[in-house]
Amino acid sequence: MRLLVTGGAGFIGSHFVDRRLRRHPRDLVVVLDKLTYAGNLANLAQARRHARFRFQRGDICEAATVDRLVRRHRIEAIVNFAAETHVDRSILKPGEFTRTDILGTQVLLEAVRRHRIRRFLQISTDEVYGSIARGACREDAPLKPSSPYSASKAGADLLVQAYGRTFGLPVLIVRSSNNFGPRQYPEKLIPLFVTNALEDRPLPLYGDGLNVRDWIYVEDNCAGVAYVLSRGRPGEVYNLGGGNPRTNRQITEAILRLLGKPGSLVRRVADRPGHDRRYALDSGRLSRLGWNPQRPFLKALQETVAWYRDHPEWWRPLKGRAYRRYYRQQYGRRRRPGSART
Repeated sequence: MRLLVTGGAGFIGSHFVDRRLRRHPRDLVVVLDKLTYAGNLANLAQARRHARFRFQRGDICEAATVDRLVRRHRIEAIVNFAAETHVDRSILKPGEFTRTDILGTQVLLEAVRRHRIRRFLQISTDEVYGSIARGACREDAPLKPSSPYSASKAGADLLVQAYGRTFGLPVLIVRSSNNFGPRQYPEKLIPLFVTNALEDRPLPLYGDGLNVRDWIYVEDNCAGVAYVLSRGRPGEVYNLGGGNPRTNRQITEAILRLLGKPGSLVRRVADRPGHDRRYALDSGRLSRLGWNPQRPFLKALQETVAWYRDHPEWWRPLKGRAYRRYYRQQYGRRRRPGSART
């Protein structure tokens, strides 16, 4: 298969690229990535040594760039990981999320339409369903996004489905739960708390810490995405959950135990606006298709913590000037990066 992976220099996208080249060495894998703050060529170090890998720096919102890549490499399938994804950033700059997540998706769909590409797989999130008090969301649940980020992803999902129905495009959507693993940008909960704890810096825990998320190891998520790409039915949405619900407080405590750090590092901070209380996915549709996650949560978390402990050369440069600027905006001008107001 000749595959275009957008956002392939990011956390999940780069793991998907590595897995694809490892398991399908005859595939051509082309990555298109804008290399914003969360895109990192170091994530593709292994892929760049592969003869069937190509990289192009560019923006999915630029139709000419997308068309040129599709024609040049005779692309047969697109997997769209490209997105602005961090909720806190979406509250600060919602316009960037609307542009990339919605307009960028529309540009890709037009390329699928013009070039008659055989498969288009949109990577979405459980956050489009919003917070639920009990039970689990199936794929036909109403979309009730709470943040500019989740609203932009919900808008992209609806656009994908509309293109499928209107133009008969072979579209698929995967809605994943919270991913974790090596090479995740240290603004997200697990890598932020692990790297802060390693440096004995405060761990900024929102509110009472009882917000619940379902966690899936990134390698499991990428395996599920690959399964949907090859076996999913066009037009369908597939929830991809890990079956590991944990409160943010439980995640924090587990990280501190694994690193042998004291609970005094935890700092309670004011809750963010519109913070969803609980996400939960019913992944029965994907399970009936024949796929389920394999990696036990605690073992995967232990391996993830060990990776950040053993690779400070990867994450320390990311907690530099741009990172400090973001945390001044988020937590106050006089704070150190990774610290939080009490």
